[in-house]
Amino acid sequence: MEDNKASITALITAFGRAYHSQNESPKVFDDFLVQQLITEEEYENISNNLAGGIGFFVPDKAKVCKDKESALKIVIQNQIAPISLSRSRYTEDMLKLAVRFGVKQYVILGAGFDTFAFRNKELLDHIDVFELDHPATQELKLKRIKMAGWEMPKNLHFIPADFSKGNFIKQMEKSTFDKDKLSFYSWLGVTYYLSRDEIVNTLKDISNVSPKGSSVVFDYADHNIYDIEKTTRRVQNMIHAASQSGEPMKSCYSYRKLVSDLEKTGFQLYEHLTPSEIGQNYFKGRDDDYTAFENINFALAVKE
Repeated sequence: MEDNKASITALITAFGRAYHSQNESPKVFDDFLVQQLITEEEYENISNNLAGGIGFFVPDKAKVCKDKESALKIVIQNQIAPISLSRSRYTEDMLKLAVRFGVKQYVILGAGFDTFAFRNKELLDHIDVFELDHPATQELKLKRIKMAGWEMPKNLHFIPADFSKGNFIKQMEKSTFDKDKLSFYSWLGVTYYLSRDEIVNTLKDISNVSPKGSSVVFDYADHNIYDIEKTTRRVQNMIHAASQSGEPMKSCYSYRKLVSDLEKTGFQLYEHLTPSEIGQNYFKGRDDDYTAFENINFALAVKE
């Protein structure tokens, strides 16, 4: 992303969560607060742009759409929200389980417009939450929190960091983060935009400041994502949209390479969800267009 510009991807991801919370049922993940961080003008502009792009995003359904709302719904369910909703649900489910086993710190790497600390105030009696993100994105979020009139939890801490420059550990060390406390890391929607070396270095950094038993959840693209014979139109759309927004996708993994890189950094792959398993867990039995994204996997790794 550009040095002084807030992440467009973060804003569109937040929009998808807001739309789902306000308009759809059953909920995969109910982020009932995030819409308050999006201005009415932004919400309307994103709605118009996404609905108007149905011919690009879901061309086979464009002809059956008679109005903006039906077009927007199709684009949201097919393209925008499936990854975000399912990975957020998985992460927070795993976090709540980890808290029961002694986790004291929740670190959100690339937090975007995450609202966990405001939706789960009872958990903040037991853990500290640290949000790390690009300074421009974090500055915008803080402004939006103030505009929404939310009370800032005392156990919520904001740390500006540019992951591409590898400085986030130094920034964490300046905060109240305690490297001796069991920690849980959320690293969602980030690995795609980093090189393999940057991913490995980030995992090494996490490992170096975390005690045994700490864990990290992340999503990643598998090694078939750039093979048009082994992927789908909507995955190709995702790659194209990321490039056009100035945040090109840089990495993908085979399962074997993923396990290898984790072991190099002191982590062991504890749980791995394929698209099929994600679909079974979060989208089974729905009567709408939601399905798990092809080529996108979730991983939970624990420090050995």
